Amino acid sequence: MSLRFEGYVIVSADGMLADAGHVMPDSLKFDGDKLFFEQALDRAALIVHGRHSHEQQPNSPKRKRLVLTRRIRALTVDPELPNTTLWNPEHASFEEACVFADVTSGTVAIIGGPVVFDMFMDRYDTFWLSEAPRVRLAGGEGCFVGVPERTPHQVLAAHGMKPGAPFVLDAANDVTVTPWRPAGDSN
Repeated sequence: MSLRFEGYVIVSADGMLADAGHVMPDSLKFDGDKLFFEQALDRAALIVHGRHSHEQQPNSPKRKRLVLTRRIRALTVDPELPNTTLWNPEHASFEEACVFADVTSGTVAIIGGPVVFDMFMDRYDTFWLSEAPRVRLAGGEGCFVGVPERTPHQVLAAHGMKPGAPFVLDAANDVTVTPWRPAGDSN
């Protein structure tokens, strides 16, 4: 297999990706970030996420995806979404799930939630961390396992990732995206 792993998340100033109900509130949605995210997912060969994460974009049904679930044992195609493979990592490896989904090369976009991000933490070629510093989600869901006890930056750094130069996605709201890559990577 020849796969490249990229993670994508936008977080509030306190490191949250969703409110306490596991829902991304409108206060964390910005046009520049949505465009960056949508274009990245359009290029991805496979999208991986948990049952609470979904990008809800016009091209979403066309994208191949793995949805992590503990509700099934064997890999299976979602009966309502033919491009979606339901995957229980306790019963099949990621590589087996990729073969089942007919994806053996290209970019794998990991879009959350926290447990899913954590599963791939030592595989990322790039983790795209978008930040909305003017938004706070007290009591929300941290973007990674261990947030808010640690910041998203501390979690990524603890896995040997280093930040690159941030890009501005929404100047009016100070929203940026920073590529985090393995420490030895010069990309």
